[in-house]
Amino acid sequence: MDKYKATWVSHSSIADFVVCPRAYYLRNVFKDPNTGNKITVTSPALSLGQAVHEVIEGLSTLPSEERLKISLLKKFDLAWEKVTGKKGGFKTHEQEQEFKERGVKMLNRIIANPGAILKKAIKIQSDFIPNYYLSEEDQIILCGKIDWLEYLESTDSVHIIDFKTGKHEEQEKSLQLPIYLLLATNTQTKKVTKASYWYLEKNNELTPKELPSLLESEDKILTVARRIKLARQLKHFICPQLGCMKCRPLERILRGEGERVGVSDTRQDIYIL
Repeated sequence: MDKYKATWVSHSSIADFVVCPRAYYLRNVFKDPNTGNKITVTSPALSLGQAVHEVIEGLSTLPSEERLKISLLKKFDLAWEKVTGKKGGFKTHEQEQEFKERGVKMLNRIIANPGAILKKAIKIQSDFIPNYYLSEEDQIILCGKIDWLEYLESTDSVHIIDFKTGKHEEQEKSLQLPIYLLLATNTQTKKVTKASYWYLEKNNELTPKELPSLLESEDKILTVARRIKLARQLKHFICPQLGCMKCRPLERILRGEGERVGVSDTRQDIYIL
């Protein structure tokens, strides 16, 4: 089978489509004819999350006893260089410092309460996006990275951990956990027996989450993925509100109202408004 001809879906692309098919198109299908790249709009909150996650992601590949020997704050300074100033969507130096200080507090929280960070983990290759055929018949591939997989030796299983850098809690109807459960089940050999979120803005400890049903998760995600495939085949991507918070910023870029400030590691043209 040719993976390049398949329809690829991920948590972010599915979340876009569920809220606004037009936003899905502009973020995941459309390419700027001048650069050949997809487009995205950056913001201080996104940049904060990117920098904090970059620091954390590199830890799981290290032996547990080595993870906090190198200063996380020095790693954060290096990661922040990628999002400083306009590149991160910051309008003023004061705004940037406010967000950077939030990131420092989150990492200090991890340093003071490392918990699962110092326990055995399943190594996640940072240069490879885990993926598998959600449906070979439909030629649909589910892909995505999970922040952390703690190895639970007593049960020879894994614990999905997702680090949250925003101020709001994940909504109960979110498809993130069903997607992560499917990815973890189908791209590595250990059974998933636990899942947690770590709200780094406010909590020293993990927030346990009830694992969804594997069969229900597959059915739910495949249903949306089939809708995405059909929309791509029909080239039918309409915003249900004919202009919502999700697609309006991207439409403004198409009208020439944005400023291109860089290119992401995944070859997206980064804009600010």
